[in-house]
Amino acid sequence: MSAADDSAEPAPAAPLTYEIIRRLDSGEASLSETLTLVSEGKTLIELCAGELTAVGNALEELRLDELVARLEAEAGS
Repeated sequence: MSAADDSAEPAPAAPLTYEIIRRLDSGEASLSETLTLVSEGKTLIELCAGELTAVGNALEELRLDELVARLEAEAGS
């Protein structure tokens, strides 16, 4: 493994999909599998929360950029 492969977050063991919910809802998962699915679900929630935070921050930057542009336009008038 190279240094480029190291990351702060470990890669999930399986692709994160709605299959987690389907499998949990089926009632067919064993206790061990249920715990694994819940852990994968938590990872998915954390991933989504991080993405939403990043998008929110980007939107806030856009709003600030628009505000600055309006204030500069008004000052130049």
